[in-house]
Amino acid sequence: MNDTPVSERERSLSARTTSQVHEALAGRRRGARLLLPFAGPAVVVSVAYMDPGNLATNLQAGAGYGYALLWVVLFANGAAMLFQAVSARLGVATGLSLAKLCARRLSPPVVLAMWVVSEIAAMATDLAEFLGGAIGFSLLARIPLIVGMAITAVLTWALLSLQRRGFRPIELAIGALVGLIAVAYVAQLVFVSTPWRPVLRGMFVPLLPDREALVVCAGIVGATIMPHALFLHSGLTGERIVPRTEDERAKLVRYANAEVIIALTVAGLVNMGMVVMACGAFHGGHREVTEISAAYRTLTPLFGSMAAGLFLTSLMASGISSSVVGTMAGQMIMQDFLGVSLPLWLRRLVTMVPSFVVVALGCGVTRALVLSQVVLSFAVPVPMLALIGFASSRAVMGDHRLGPAMVLLTLVVFVVVVAMNIVLLAQTWPSF
Repeated sequence: MNDTPVSERERSLSARTTSQVHEALAGRRRGARLLLPFAGPAVVVSVAYMDPGNLATNLQAGAGYGYALLWVVLFANGAAMLFQAVSARLGVATGLSLAKLCARRLSPPVVLAMWVVSEIAAMATDLAEFLGGAIGFSLLARIPLIVGMAITAVLTWALLSLQRRGFRPIELAIGALVGLIAVAYVAQLVFVSTPWRPVLRGMFVPLLPDREALVVCAGIVGATIMPHALFLHSGLTGERIVPRTEDERAKLVRYANAEVIIALTVAGLVNMGMVVMACGAFHGGHREVTEISAAYRTLTPLFGSMAAGLFLTSLMASGISSSVVGTMAGQMIMQDFLGVSLPLWLRRLVTMVPSFVVVALGCGVTRALVLSQVVLSFAVPVPMLALIGFASSRAVMGDHRLGPAMVLLTLVVFVVVVAMNIVLLAQTWPSF
């Protein structure tokens, strides 16, 4: 370390984190001090796996089928973990986001088509996330939904403004919200009895109780593998820390993998907690409870205002944080695909418009949430295929490309995810 005076900017949280990462890569940090500076990108994208869309599908699974579909949650989380790890590897190995790689290596018509699909997916994602947070405020404060949307918009904007201070403040803010979501769901489990043997059987014994359960399974998978999260993760890891040597790059890949495993394990446990809570609260005598507002109103007489308040707290935290992450992803997608950067306020306004239109027209919120998942089912193959193609290329990845076994595994998971999304699309499309 030299003794050169540093500026105020260099003493910022982000600059200190960068310095700590390089210390860890050089072997000068141990224990928790070794891992903490690397925590950030996967924590941010893990919010996409605990958003209101996940809550809606997990609520259906637990209330309607008890613990029988926990194995689907486990599979979906494992698939998400696999592709987020590939996305993080791509960013570290190339220093570029997936969108920027597409822009540089694919033909202009293909790039334009991918951008259009990705933008539609980002807006559909934000529809579910933004409405979820607004529903939470509306139910908690007993205010009109449109007012809850305004509150959600202000809080989302406040969090997004942290980006001006570098990468670390917003990582810490979203990490705090992730912690709040996790604690809220753990606390909710106190109010319901949890027979662990059926829970474990549901996790590891695949069952499909009826035909409708297949649709719920597809909904769980569709709400878990998020296109915007795959784009965003590569950009966050690619821009966060610039490795100075190939040895540092290899270490960054390993630490990125470790962070993905830890962050998405927490997200997976939260999702399983959602199903367990829904089963314990509703499966015995309230199987018809499949909507968020109905769940809140049913929880209050069953377990009291504290249980219902925790439910809304987790909903609001997930809605706000996932809406922030969705906007960040939308910014990156436009900038890296097209080289166009919109002001933050304009980007946020554009992504909020569909939500306000849905409410202003009096459309059912649950119907809008389902429709957003159908839109995502169209979009998810785009980043998945691009990731597999680039991550398996020596010309792109060098020594960090995926091996044959990993390529085969990603292709198998891709086929399964796309097949389940087709099922979701086929079953829900006639209702629209």
